Amino acid sequence: MFRSLSAALVLALASPTPAPEPPAGATGVVEDLVLPVEDIIGEVESMDGTESETKQGRQVTLAVTSDVLFALDKWRLTAKARQRLEQVAAKVDAESAGGVVRIEGHTDDQGTDAYNRTLSRRRAQAVQQAVRGLITVPGVTFQATGYGESRPKLPNLVQGKPVAANRAKNRRVEIVFTAKR
Repeated sequence: MFRSLSAALVLALASPTPAPEPPAGATGVVEDLVLPVEDIIGEVESMDGTESETKQGRQVTLAVTSDVLFALDKWRLTAKARQRLEQVAAKVDAESAGGVVRIEGHTDDQGTDAYNRTLSRRRAQAVQQAVRGLITVPGVTFQATGYGESRPKLPNLVQGKPVAANRAKNRRVEIVFTAKR
């Protein structure tokens, strides 16, 4: 079977089909198609889906779902969160070139915009406080911001229906830093 497909492919490529003749009297403008080239950003996700890492150039984003870090509607870190943040801080220490480490809080679409912005900011600040003493790279400064539900990772609703798994991934805190190389 593969031999016949190969032979057919060689014949098709070797004998190009002539371009069709335009109808008599037909005129038109020929334009180039220009399409944007977008970066392909790979994401590595933990087996349980609670943590992910993306790299775009030298920018690294470590995301930890809020369900791992906080109780529902709270901004006080759990004991397990501190253990997870120690691992995150070790990764930042090992890979960071220094400079600004951004800590960005995100929520899902449940609740009001104002409530979600406040909750995500408080959560980002709580993570900042925890990692401030753990990250030892010289020259690092921290910036904590809460985005609420304005930057979802996945759609909260699909065909008008809530998707619990997507909402869980949207409730997250991201630690963003510049890698050495």
